[in-house]
Amino acid sequence: MNKTENMNANQNKALTVEAEEGNFEAEVLKSKQPVLVEFWAPWSRPCQILDSVLHEIAAAWLGKAKVVKVNADDSLDLSLWYDIHSIPTLLYFIDGIPRIRIVGTASKEAILAKLEPFGATA
Repeated sequence: MNKTENMNANQNKALTVEAEEGNFEAEVLKSKQPVLVEFWAPWSRPCQILDSVLHEIAAAWLGKAKVVKVNADDSLDLSLWYDIHSIPTLLYFIDGIPRIRIVGTASKEAILAKLEPFGATA
């Protein structure tokens, strides 16, 4: 990876928040902003494909909502609590309550269309 690609990768990472059982409550449940949570795993090709879409959404939502990633393998209690059977799974939280579930990969437009009734726009 050259220096420019590395800088872009670091900027994209800064747009999303990594969460796990220790900080999930603070990052998601008590967030003042809506939160789109991705349950993912590093070995999953569909999760890798969805990653760029989530970075686009995170960049478009900057200051309005946030995107949080939870490694489903490392956070088994959260995965069980939120009934995660397949990855990637997206949950959209408003005021700490999951409002929408999207299972599998989807385009930015498809994700935003599902979230639009809840005021999510990019």
